[in-house]
Amino acid sequence: MAFTSGCNHPSFTLPWRTLLPYLVALHPLQPGSAQITVVAPSLRVTAIVGQDVVLRCHLSPCKDVRNSDIRWIQQRSSRLVHHYRNGVDLGQMEEYKGRTELLRDGLSDGNLDLRITAVTSSDSGSYSCAVQDGDAYAEAVVNLEVSDPFSMIILYWTVALAVIITLLVGSFVVNVFLHRKKVAQSRELKRKDAELVEKAAALERKDAELAEQAAQSKQRDAMLDKHVLKLEEKTDEVENWNSVLKKDSEEMGYGFGDLSKSPSQHGRNLWS
Repeated sequence: MAFTSGCNHPSFTLPWRTLLPYLVALHPLQPGSAQITVVAPSLRVTAIVGQDVVLRCHLSPCKDVRNSDIRWIQQRSSRLVHHYRNGVDLGQMEEYKGRTELLRDGLSDGNLDLRITAVTSSDSGSYSCAVQDGDAYAEAVVNLEVSDPFSMIILYWTVALAVIITLLVGSFVVNVFLHRKKVAQSRELKRKDAELVEKAAALERKDAELAEQAAQSKQRDAMLDKHVLKLEEKTDEVENWNSVLKKDSEEMGYGFGDLSKSPSQHGRNLWS
């Protein structure tokens, strides 16, 4: 089962289950006057930038509105998008001049459809469809959403570019950090190398000093060896002299012994 929305409008049909969500604006009239209702779909109308779109609404019950006052109003600015009265199109906001058309073929059947050509992203929003017929007044709201594939592509590229820039900046920061760390490590290594070179030079100086001390020790040892040899020679000489002196002492002792014996013998010879 299907419900036909609009007065004799075959192209605007929805399942009967979607009837309840419809926005119906009812305005009570003065006593004794008839009531009218403007019916608009609750489903959002979608379009792509550059396309033509038709915003649909209709009177309930269906009634000829060719001699009525019909206004399409942009809700966020409360300004007229299209104004029709008694078969004449009147003033409208500058942004919509030359881009709107009230579809008059359906006015006799109570249809209030408005065509907007070459829609832009700024056309997105809510529109109020209002009709006044004598003392009777009613309105309903139609929502339009205009998508821009190009702007979405730009958005995707912008996001991708932002990600790439973030990655590049992050990579640059990391590279700078690593470079500074490498430079600091290089400086530290150079400092340690300089310390090692200085220590090696100090060790070489120590080695040279030790070598010099060893040479001096060798010289002293050689001098001591010479002195020992001289002492040994002197000792030998002393021993030789001692031997000579001993021999001489022995010889002299023997002579003295003969001398000591001679006077006694001489005396005895005298007494005999």
